[in-house]
Amino acid sequence: MPDRHPPLTRRSVLAGTTAAASAVVAPALAQGESRAFVLVHGAWHGGWCWRRVADRLERKGHKVYAPSLTGLGDRSHLISTRPTVTTHIDDIANIIRFEDLQRVILVGHSYGGIVISGVAEKVQAQLASMVFLDAFVPSNGQTIMSLSRQGLRDNVNAAIKRGDLGIPPAAAAYFNVNEKDRAYVDRKCTPQPIGTYGDPVKLTGARERVAKKVYIRAKDFNSAGFDAIAARLRSDPAWTVHDMPCGHDAMIDMPDRLAELLIASA
Repeated sequence: MPDRHPPLTRRSVLAGTTAAASAVVAPALAQGESRAFVLVHGAWHGGWCWRRVADRLERKGHKVYAPSLTGLGDRSHLISTRPTVTTHIDDIANIIRFEDLQRVILVGHSYGGIVISGVAEKVQAQLASMVFLDAFVPSNGQTIMSLSRQGLRDNVNAAIKRGDLGIPPAAAAYFNVNEKDRAYVDRKCTPQPIGTYGDPVKLTGARERVAKKVYIRAKDFNSAGFDAIAARLRSDPAWTVHDMPCGHDAMIDMPDRLAELLIASA
């Protein structure tokens, strides 16, 4: 019968240490273990959009932070400060820093994917996983403008010339939000600060060093861009990709399923 416990040697110890240091898969969340979830909303939304998911995570004993980014949601009165992507990155990074959060599950929806990519540059050591929910996964130097369709770019350029503070929200129907919640979403959305459209995100690879990375594609929202991102990441062993049968605002349409996926991503 083979020896189940071979003697330790300097070589075996070093090999084991190297393997542990280079592991890219974080341990699974144990039953009853509490984690910190930081949920970042997308353009035109606010922290309000996460309420259903936050309730479900909190009932499981987790800590949940779902702030509104500066100039949006309950902080829409600050749009006159002309916040940028950099402002929004600082909004989230400072919550993680000042709350002394560790092993954070950082989630970004849509535009929030740009924000959390920048956040990783500041607090990567405090992140256990990152979840991109129907979101942009930008490269260094990219902007909302460079990642968006020509129609949106034209609208933004016209708004800049007029001196507007923000871009009015797209209708919930455009994002294929379920019909019973469309009026609710339309009532809550506020203009996206104009300064966020041209501010490039500065990335040096911190996102790639986070142990677990997950992409969730909301398949009932028609987006060739997000389809392309999901297809690319499916072939990357560093990523896990899930599909959800709902519109873009998965946190509104399917909060139970989304909460399950977020817990599984911890």
